[in-house]
Amino acid sequence: MDSALETAPNVEAVSRALSLLQCFRGPGEELTLAMLAQRSALPKSTILRLANSLIWKGFLYRDGSGRFLLGPELARLGGLVRSAPTLADVIRPALRSLSEAAQETASFYVRDGDERICLFRENSPRSARHHLEEGSRHPLGQGAAGLVLRAGSGEQSAAAREVRDRGWALSLGDRDPELAAVACPLRDRAGVMIGALTISGLIGRFGEDAVQRHRRHLLEQVERLAPLLGAGHGG
Repeated sequence: MDSALETAPNVEAVSRALSLLQCFRGPGEELTLAMLAQRSALPKSTILRLANSLIWKGFLYRDGSGRFLLGPELARLGGLVRSAPTLADVIRPALRSLSEAAQETASFYVRDGDERICLFRENSPRSARHHLEEGSRHPLGQGAAGLVLRAGSGEQSAAAREVRDRGWALSLGDRDPELAAVACPLRDRAGVMIGALTISGLIGRFGEDAVQRHRRHLLEQVERLAPLLGAGHGG
């Protein structure tokens, strides 16, 4: 016997009942017994036996003409299904975690032409901090996030190639002489880069040890987030 069949969960009556539900292909579709038999390849006697149980539990409904419709229980259960998480749902908790761990501002940038947009941010809890506003735009040619986004687009400069090789970028006073930042590319589970995850703050707090800590925090988050980001999450 095929080992895959041995390990697959297969309660025959349940599988057949579910196959009846899967016969419905359009909203509000009504199926006769003959149509269910044709689509499910099950004997009519088996269909009637299974249908009685599904009707009793509310998964099927049979009208006065004998046609079958999907029942109200399916609509109730469908309303309980959690919607797919948005990009904000995934990114914001990560930014809060990064900001708390680093005690600096954490942000997520996406590229828009020759600029980068701060899509989400969590400002540092410190009173002296790099304060960012969501929606603010910055030059793509400056800053760690800009370098990451340029590298992700295939730029062939030496700096971009270095970022692709090591997987992160550092800027010290690049856009602003008082600011520093560490950034990493954030990719979805298919490996497509969707933006740059960044920790930024006052340059005097970005010594070598702090930079390495921030780098580790960022890399841990991008690894954790990738499986949660499906195709189409790009900003």
